[in-house]
Amino acid sequence: MIRQFLQFQHVLKRNTKARRSETSKRLCLPHSLSRFRTFDVSWFCLLAAILTAACSTSPVPAAAAANGTSAPPNLLVIQTDEHHFNTLGCYGGRIVATPHIDWLAENGARATSFYATTPVCSPSRSSFVSGRYPQNTPVITNNVPMDDSVVTFAEILARQGYAAGYAGKWHLDGSGKPQWGPEREFGFSDNRFMFNRGHWKKMEDTPEGPRVASRNAKDQPDYGVAGADEKSFTTDWLAQKAIDFIDVHHGEPFCYMVSFPDPHGPNTVRPPYDTMYAGVEVPIPASLDKTEEQTPKWGRGEKGVGEAQLRKIMPPYYGMVKCIDDNVGRILQSLLGHGILEKTIVVFTADHGDLCGEHGRLNKGVPFEGSAKIPFVIYAAGRIPPGTVVDEALGCVDFLPTALGLMGVPTAGKEEGRDASALFTGKRPAGWNDVAFLRSTGESGWLAAVSDRYKLIYSPQDRPWLFDLEHDPQELENAFDDPACRDAVKRLTAELIDYCKKCNDPRGDDPKMKAEMLSALE
Repeated sequence: MIRQFLQFQHVLKRNTKARRSETSKRLCLPHSLSRFRTFDVSWFCLLAAILTAACSTSPVPAAAAANGTSAPPNLLVIQTDEHHFNTLGCYGGRIVATPHIDWLAENGARATSFYATTPVCSPSRSSFVSGRYPQNTPVITNNVPMDDSVVTFAEILARQGYAAGYAGKWHLDGSGKPQWGPEREFGFSDNRFMFNRGHWKKMEDTPEGPRVASRNAKDQPDYGVAGADEKSFTTDWLAQKAIDFIDVHHGEPFCYMVSFPDPHGPNTVRPPYDTMYAGVEVPIPASLDKTEEQTPKWGRGEKGVGEAQLRKIMPPYYGMVKCIDDNVGRILQSLLGHGILEKTIVVFTADHGDLCGEHGRLNKGVPFEGSAKIPFVIYAAGRIPPGTVVDEALGCVDFLPTALGLMGVPTAGKEEGRDASALFTGKRPAGWNDVAFLRSTGESGWLAAVSDRYKLIYSPQDRPWLFDLEHDPQELENAFDDPACRDAVKRLTAELIDYCKKCNDPRGDDPKMKAEMLSALE
């Protein structure tokens, strides 16, 4: 093995210059923000395989042995906050170069219709970690503590002998802000760098523990970014905590989740990202200005959102995305350096989207694509064929059973989401039901069923809406009464009624919505 590794180093050095033109097969992993090494994917995979074979001494849980694998895979989840999927190259983005996230998609899988179960921070996060719908966690809006009975994917893996940790925004322990290292760990036993709330820009380590480095005149934490650098800026700082965890636990099975609070506002970022896109031509969404007839009552535009504002706020947003991608590269470099990239399932996703001016709105909370649809990219060497694209509708609630299904680990049996691992491994089950369910935040509001093509929304505030995403990707026309869409309306309505019964969603009992759903089935 040592001789093979030395031969690999020699050949890599000899061929680096020749490979610079092979951009379609390249992975650039930064040692720092100013120095990069370039790896051809074939050599990259060879190195990982050699080091894995030479260094793997970790125990094999019973589930892994039963699954026929030589060692259990690690699980690394990288999550962003309020992230529009279209800022990533693998989702069609053309402004920000995101080679590291794109590499995960090219060598793993990309889900094209993955939705936040509720497109707001806390409810979405509760569904993601638990596999349960928000009303059953019972985090139906922000700042609600997740119930003690919830079993997360981290707790399930910890019971299998995994080392588990978490760094970054949690937002599932009530109103504490920032509230470092919440007492209730939910399986993430190393949660020293977990904070409950906030979109802090500058961090530091102190003898007393981590803290927000930017302080106001009263020595209280604030969102200031002044003086932040590659060590203290929150995205960089959290990426380093993930790397530190990998450094300690690379020789044993581990599960780690790092949750970056960016690109959620405030739209500020450290140099050089703060000016990197200053001169870019910001695309103006076609749906920014639309008629009242094209606007659902639950999705009306916000005052002041216009072209001038978008041209001001989007360049730093792009800078935040670029900083995130560079730090994804740093984390991948760490996995590569330890020879465990090929035995680590790497997930990149977000808690919800950001409309970024679409439909005359910012932020999230509505079922429009920019708000509710999120990136979901997953790399699992030997499990997921490179370049896999999953078009079926999925949601945060499906993550836990799907991830554990890929790992060969049994769930706790409390999840309400589906194991979609077969979709990612290219073995689509016969009769797979292409539907995902979304609900608004709070006690009452809209309810939606989504397939790869259609999105059906019922609301107490407006008539039912159906978007045909194939023919109307901008979501400007209500196709609910279109005879050509009649079958889609009936199928998705029936699915919603069934979901409300099975998953105890009180939205199904709203008198107006219930009457409209029953009428749609006639």
